[in-house]
Order: sequence, then C-alpha cells, then structure tokens
Amino acid sequence: MSKAARPDQPNAATRFNEDRATQAVRGSQPDIDAGIAAIREVVRTLKPKPGVYRMHDARGDVLYVGKARVLKNRVANYTQVDRLSNRLRRMVSLTRSMTIVTTNSEAEALLLEAQLIKRYRPAFNVLLRDDKSFPFILLRADHAFPRIQKHRGARRSKGSYYGPFASAGSVNTTINALQKLFLLRSCTDSFFSRRDRPCLLYQIKRCSAPCVGRIDAGGYAELVGEAKDFLGGKSQGVQKKIESQMAEAAGALDFERAAMLRDRLRAATFIQGSQAINASGVGNADVFAMATKGGQVGIQAFFIRGGQNWGHRAFFPSHTDGLSEEEVMTSFLAQFYEEVPPARCVLVDRALPEAELLAEALAEGAGGRVDISVPQRGDRRRLMDQASRNAAEALDRRLAESGTKARINQELAEFLELAEPPSRIEVYDNSHIQGAQAVGAMIVAGPDGFVKGQYRKWNIRSARTNDDFGMMREVFGRRFARLADEDPDRDGGTWPDLVLIDGGKGQMSAARDTLEELGIEDVNLIAIAKGPHHGREGREVFHFPDGREKTLPVNSPLLFHLQVLRDEVHRFAIGAHRAKRSRAITASPLDEIPGIGPARKRALLLHFGTAGKVRAASLEDLQRAPGVSALVAQAIYDFYHPGG
Repeated sequence: MSKAARPDQPNAATRFNEDRATQAVRGSQPDIDAGIAAIREVVRTLKPKPGVYRMHDARGDVLYVGKARVLKNRVANYTQVDRLSNRLRRMVSLTRSMTIVTTNSEAEALLLEAQLIKRYRPAFNVLLRDDKSFPFILLRADHAFPRIQKHRGARRSKGSYYGPFASAGSVNTTINALQKLFLLRSCTDSFFSRRDRPCLLYQIKRCSAPCVGRIDAGGYAELVGEAKDFLGGKSQGVQKKIESQMAEAAGALDFERAAMLRDRLRAATFIQGSQAINASGVGNADVFAMATKGGQVGIQAFFIRGGQNWGHRAFFPSHTDGLSEEEVMTSFLAQFYEEVPPARCVLVDRALPEAELLAEALAEGAGGRVDISVPQRGDRRRLMDQASRNAAEALDRRLAESGTKARINQELAEFLELAEPPSRIEVYDNSHIQGAQAVGAMIVAGPDGFVKGQYRKWNIRSARTNDDFGMMREVFGRRFARLADEDPDRDGGTWPDLVLIDGGKGQMSAARDTLEELGIEDVNLIAIAKGPHHGREGREVFHFPDGREKTLPVNSPLLFHLQVLRDEVHRFAIGAHRAKRSRAITASPLDEIPGIGPARKRALLLHFGTAGKVRAASLEDLQRAPGVSALVAQAIYDFYHPGG
C-alpha cells in the first residue's frame, strides 16, 4: 500500500449530515489548479496496478472513494479538466491530498471501495442511506434441541441462517407461523434447562416441549429437518408429507393427532398465502428495479428464497447527480452486498457495464458463482415488472412526503423566526428518579427524519440531586464545549441549526446562560413546555431566549411535528435511564474492586456466599478462596480496609 500526504484515519464526514455536506461542496469554488497539482503529485508515484483511491480536502475529510483496474491511468484522468463533468471539476477543485491502496484484482478493489464508502460516506459518492442490518431466521445447531430465533448482525452462532427478510415484522410473522408448523422451541438455553413442566407455548400448540420430554431427540430432529427443507425451498414436499400423515391419523381414528397435523398444515398454507408477490418458479433470487423522477432515485428490492417472497424494501440513494442510472445501480449493489450475503441469482432491470466484475466480487460472499442478469420473459420478467411498478410508486410516495416535510420545515422557520429552514435539529431532555441514575439525552432530526446514528446520551456527573436546571447546564456545557473544540469553523455539518429543549423557562435559561459562558451566542434555542394545564398535549408553550412565548393551534400540523420531536427525545432519555437503572440494580459491590473480573467475582461469591461476607473476610480467608492469589487477596483486603 502506498499513501500520499494523508494518514489513514476515519473521516469526520461520517458524522455529518449528508445533505448539508453536499450543499457546502456545491457552494465552494476553490482554486482548481491546486487540486490538479495535488493529483499530479500522486500520479508520479503510481504503478499500473488495480486498487482504490481516496481524495481528501484541505481538512483531510474524504471527498470521494474510487476503484480502478489501472490506478495510474484512472487517477491521471482527473487532471484532464476539459474532459470532466461539472461535478468532477468541483471535486478536483476541493482535492488537496490522496490516499492510495493497491489490491490484487479489480474485483477486490470493488469490494474495498464499497467498504470505504460505507465507512467514510463521502460527499461525491453514491450513498446507500438505508444501511440498517437485515434480520435473518437462525436455526441453531449448538444444542441437542435446536432453537429457532430472529438474528441480526454478525453471523457468529453455529447454525443455519435463512434470509434476508425485509423487516423485523416479516421475520416475526414467519417465525410465529413456523412455530405452529414445526413446533420448534424459541426459548433461551437457560430457560430450557430450568423447566420442569411445559410452558404456555406448548399449551397453545406452538412448541413440542422437548424441555420436559414431551418429544424425544429423534422426533425433534425430524421436525428440524422438515423446517430446513421448508425454508430451503422444499415447501411443497413438506406440505404433502403433512397431508399424508394427517390422512393416516384420520384413517386410524387418531383424531387428536389428525387435528394437530391439520393445524400445522394451515400454518404452512398461511406462510404460502401471505406472500404478496407471486414468486413461484423463481427459486432463490434478489430482484432490483430502479425508478427516477424529479432528480431523485428509488430502488425497489424483492428477496425471494425457495420461491417464497421474504419481503421487499425501497431504497433512496443520495448523491446521484451527474451519474448515469447504470453507475448508480452498480454502486448501490456493491454497497448493499457489503454486509448482506447475495443470492446466487441477482435480477436487475437494466444491463450493467460492470456486471461481470460485480458478479466476480460477490461470488466469495455467496459461496459460489453469482449470476447478474436482466430477465426477458416468463416468471422472472413478470416479477421484474412488479418490482418496477413498486419502485415507481415508492418514489412517488417519497416525493410527496418530501414536499410535505419541506412545507412543515418552512412553517417551522417562520414560526420560530429562523433565517431559513433548519437542516439539523437537536432536541434535549433529562431523565432520572429523584436525581438517581440521571441521564441527559440528545436526538437529531434532519430533512429526511431522525438521524439515529447521531443520538447521544450523557451520564450526569456534577449536577446536584433532582436539579433539572443543573443537569441541563452540564449537558449543554459538555456538548457544546466539545463541539467548539472539534469543529470551531462550523463547516462540518455537526452544529445544529435549531436546538429544542424539553422544558420551560428554567431549562431555557440554563441552556442560554451555559452557551453564553462558552461564548456561543448564535445558536437558535427554543424550549417546549406543556403549558398552564400541565400534561395536556396541544397546549404547548414555546419559550424564546428573550422571554417571549408563543403557542400554536391545537390542530396545527407543525405542532404535531414538534410534539413528535419532543416525544422522541423523551423516549430516548427514558430508555437510557432505564438501562442505567437496570445495570445499577444488578451491579455488585465487587465490581468496584480493581483487577476483579467476572471469573474471580463468581469464585468469591460461590466461596463466601454474599458480597458482604467478602468485605468482612480476613486476609487469610480471602487467600483460601479458589482462584484468588495472595496478591489479589491483598488487593481485595486493602480495598475494604484502606490504611489498615
């Protein structure tokens, strides 16, 4: 790997509001000659190898991440200004340094490019905004009676994974139906080991109760095998088997077993019938269709596994100006599959120039060859047509919602007397019980809704018990002192255009005075209180820093929007407080002793019985505890008997 003028460190733009960053870039007109000079300096060091390049601005933030089959040729193209689009000229004019990473192949470069785009979120790359992890169904294999459960994140547990599903709702619905169909347990291993009688799930015929021996290991393994077949696409075979067993039970006059099998068959039919999209004959495939309108791009994705529709989701990539639809789709797919395992068949609605390269890059994640193709006829073509219709409808809804949000934002600016509609709104609140486990919370809202990755919480340190105003002063002092230190020029997109405070005059005064002490006098502050009839929503009073108050009509859409912001920070603050309170309840006095980890803490409690007896133990008694050396025993004794 070779580098030029820039260490490899995370880009501050990962914390920025993307739309504000883009607007800042568009408004900049630096000297393009400086950018060309910086690029030419790098070109001289390059060799004709594949790799990835990053362009940095004067602050060191990443402007663009690109990949190339021949780095030297690709980077040199940026010095040919006459051949560049206006978008690329702006990028070059901002460039002051570059980072180069060579790879073994262009496919490897494509994968690395997607990883770096998701990490740095540059202003000139196509960005996949909705990059939340997708839920899977996990059928574990680390227990004699495997458990079925929902799973997100890294796939470290041993077992079979089925997905992705488009949403938590779709996977929960499927798991509930699968429990009725295959009677598999969903409880934790610890709950399973403690049972001495069946739980409620057995009573409502959603579990076979292996915990108390109502089914043996062989019978349960047969159910697990059927579940794997069903999820693997052999659903018709499983249904025929259940139908045959039901007929046999009825013929033998075993009507109780026949009724149980009938209920299982209904569950199978429900799963099949709940598929809103007919995907029969498609097998395993991911389907992507694009729609464009008003400068916006929408991509609809269908997830088909075993001929079953496992949900669909719409995506709206950003930073697509000046790019062809094929470039947007290719970049989207590379980022989408950076974390999601691809199906062996990927169907798209248009030919992609780099389809073969993308397929090669995705093959490793799929565990075999991946085929990227445009369906022309039959079931696949009908499915693609349906995806295209969904993409267009989703984009229309998105544009309508954006128009409504823009109007609300304009009304907000007028009501709160702001110079322009805010792009970044921060909302603050505190939560505690009589001062105990006090937590300060901040949420962030942007033009497209809540930006949950930028929510923050603070453990209150210095404020006195039950002092709401002191807590607000501490939160604002810590938040804005750090902000002034990290982004003094306010060009990073992390400064708020509007700050909302859940509270009244007292909280407003605390926040205003704290900012004045820090020398910050130009942040728009508004406090929102529930008014004279405390607790009655719709009577909120808005307090301005100069002491003025305003109200809104009860049926005002703007009032509802502000209530949603206030309720969200209230929810986040209460959640943070409850989590802190739960940790405090389960905490042990032994946690405070330096050098005592979970294993030694467990050994001490098993030996002495309680933490109080550990505290009262003599040095000799501590040394007799298993796993406790003389040095550790001395440390424990000294902790409880300082100076003794």
